[in-house]
Amino acid sequence: MAKTPYAFIDDALDRADALRDDADDLARRWPDARILLLDDDGRAFANADKSLLAPTGATLGGGPGTAIFLGLRADANAGDGEAWFAQRAATVAFDAPERVDLRAAATHWPAFESTAFAQARAMLHWHARHRFCGACGGEIAFVRAGWLGRCAQCGSEHYPRTDQAIIVAVSDGARLLLGRQRGWPARRWSVIAGFVEPGESLEQTVAREVMEETGVRVRASRYLASQPWAFPGSLMLGFAADAEPDVPHPGDELEDVRWFDADTIRAGLARDWNVPPGEAEEGIGLSAPLSIARWLIERWLASVTS
Repeated sequence: MAKTPYAFIDDALDRADALRDDADDLARRWPDARILLLDDDGRAFANADKSLLAPTGATLGGGPGTAIFLGLRADANAGDGEAWFAQRAATVAFDAPERVDLRAAATHWPAFESTAFAQARAMLHWHARHRFCGACGGEIAFVRAGWLGRCAQCGSEHYPRTDQAIIVAVSDGARLLLGRQRGWPARRWSVIAGFVEPGESLEQTVAREVMEETGVRVRASRYLASQPWAFPGSLMLGFAADAEPDVPHPGDELEDVRWFDADTIRAGLARDWNVPPGEAEEGIGLSAPLSIARWLIERWLASVTS
């Protein structure tokens, strides 16, 4: 299978859903399992060289307890696979010399490790934000190895949440529409994105978000690909859209929005913000290679220059 051109997809764990209800099997696997430990800022424990430090269950002691079962990794030395768990670091007596955030992991770690990290970060964030029942306010107890929250007071069940968002390369046929948010580094631009609202289709979301954020009218859109985006718990649904050549103007969420021609986009991709010290900064900078945004931009450029 070809390597995905952006992060958090390749070499994913087998989720092994059937094991989530088998506490005895998970306890049996615990001593040889690997545990991703995340601090309360969502950073993973790492070695001094900032490589992943994922101790075994035997090193931590005890059993799975409140750890979240992430799945199985194929391993010829581990029978039907090596179990991987995620655990809030503050709950164990274990420390590490370094911490690594998810963006750095996606850039420097092997795909398997950064993909597992993204899964762990999203799940632990969900646990942290859903400690009480939204129906009655009762305390939530997590079962099924961390994948189901059950209210101790009213019995309501709560499942992991993923927020769907569209991200779209909008073109008028010759130019690409890019925006920039307040607080971004100078000259940093990216494609348009926004969350899906209740009761609308993805295509309706594309048209609405582009209009709200840029004032540009979308004629048609088509789905291309998706990326889990654990910042903190979204799924980015990638689209390409054909639009009218309207004069763009930023809405409330963007600082600026403009059309860019292919030469400017090409230069921005080549530059990649690797500017030697003392050299004048010119042109634009674009999304990092870890994101589907970068792939959408590259795909658009290929389509207009091929």
